[in-house]
Amino acid sequence: MSGYLQELTLRLSVGASRLNPDFRSRHANWLKNCQRDDGGFAGREGESDPYYTSFALRTLWVLGELDSEIAEAAGIFLRQRMQKRDSIVDLMSLIFAAAILEMASGVVVISDEDHQWRDNVAALLAKLRTQDGGFAKTPEGRAGSTYQTFLSVLCHELMEVPVPDVEGVLRFLASQNQPDGGYREIRVAKRAGVNPTAAAIGSLKTLGHLDPTEQTNTIEFLLEMQGDEGGLAANTRIPFADLLSSCTGLITLVDLGAASRLNAPRLQSYAESMQRDGGFVGFALDQTPDVEYTFYGVATMSLLQTLDL
Repeated sequence: MSGYLQELTLRLSVGASRLNPDFRSRHANWLKNCQRDDGGFAGREGESDPYYTSFALRTLWVLGELDSEIAEAAGIFLRQRMQKRDSIVDLMSLIFAAAILEMASGVVVISDEDHQWRDNVAALLAKLRTQDGGFAKTPEGRAGSTYQTFLSVLCHELMEVPVPDVEGVLRFLASQNQPDGGYREIRVAKRAGVNPTAAAIGSLKTLGHLDPTEQTNTIEFLLEMQGDEGGLAANTRIPFADLLSSCTGLITLVDLGAASRLNAPRLQSYAESMQRDGGFVGFALDQTPDVEYTFYGVATMSLLQTLDL
């Protein structure tokens, strides 16, 4: 697994070990019941896919509940999906999920000898590269996406393939940085957001070019996103918090060494309020828990336990 994902997942695992055992078992059991007969996991509707499978496996690993039976079944599902023409996001999720299984359970999905598959993925990533230095969402895209750039950088690290033209990536990320300190997702976006900001900082960290002293405005931007609910909003125009932004914002502030400036008790209360009998929902008006938001909920609660506040 890549250094970035390994470091984050291990930190989350340490935090999760400090959570109430009932909390851990309740959400782990809910996730286990979400595994389909094909070994994969799905969203609120539709079939199993690598995207949700990756979130489920990461959460179970963090909770210490990724047992061999779950891992073997998930490995079968992922190996079958390697033969399909998945979306870019699903392909990258498959790589993440495969790395989790191999590190956590020794289940091999992508063999070290399968050079052709790795070469094909590297070639696909090359097709996503845009003239602005970033990576687009599709091979037809002409402008870079901050989030897609983050995913592509992680994929390169997972496959142990160097990112071509790192300076170009750095220039792209700098162009996405806005005067308020946040980062925008695409160049035509009118304002910065928490999630593209997290993607930009994650990219810089993965590439070894993150200097928190140069990100003071970014820190202030993220801190201003914490509202009355206790969670973080996605951007300045959205009047309510959501669990995704709360999680990615917290992770980013930890990476920038500024998490102590958040109101952690309020953030924890917000995350707790997103719990259901099993799983987490995404925001206050949401009614149905799902696998993805359960990761964000467990990750937020776990990471808060690691802060020296």
